[in-house]
Amino acid sequence: MSLLSTKDLSRHFGGLKAVESVDFDLPAGQVRALIGPNGAGKTTFVGMLSGRIPASRGKVVFDGRDITTEPAHRRIRAGMAYTFQITSVYGRLPVTENVALAMRWRTGGDEAETRRRVAEALERVGIADRADQLAGDLSYGHQRLLEIAMGLSQSPRLLILDEPTQGLADSEIVDFIALIRSLAGEMTILLIEHNINVVMQTADAITVLNSGQVLAEGTPDEIRANAAVQAAYLGTG
Repeated sequence: MSLLSTKDLSRHFGGLKAVESVDFDLPAGQVRALIGPNGAGKTTFVGMLSGRIPASRGKVVFDGRDITTEPAHRRIRAGMAYTFQITSVYGRLPVTENVALAMRWRTGGDEAETRRRVAEALERVGIADRADQLAGDLSYGHQRLLEIAMGLSQSPRLLILDEPTQGLADSEIVDFIALIRSLAGEMTILLIEHNINVVMQTADAITVLNSGQVLAEGTPDEIRANAAVQAAYLGTG
């Protein structure tokens, strides 16, 4: 069953067709990677999915409901969580409070439940030992992990991760891969990622965008063997 789908989804900025006529289908429970060269339209596409960029044309359906014109906060309450390509943490607040703010609406103000969920999310992404630090004092990589914790704390049905390994050390990337594998089956994940090794090790399926359109879709093995993808993105054509 499809959790998220788009039909003819397009976004034009003047004469620039950033995204053009994208049909996309994401089954519930799948880990899907979205890849493509710089300027392929990935960020614009995800912005339309999350409600942060209005579509010029087309439709977005989530859990059987047309959400094309719904604002971002309604999509969050419907079960989407989205981490930005650029970190959006509150630097002057402690790590724990950042996560609490992200998900307090889920617990109805129940402080004990909020604390439990905060601790669980921080433990899961591996930064529980930094719970009392100010978010602004974290390294860039740890801020990315904090943002993932903020998303996980909301118990989303769909977790959208935009360049999550940017700024992570090699050892942290290994841990991130393990995290995604542990989440597989618990929720649907859409991963926008430049690190092709991460993609190949975590994704059930891959969608490749190029010049605002879908170039190819398939399993990691199929994408690796696709001549058009090799030429446009993987650099082996």
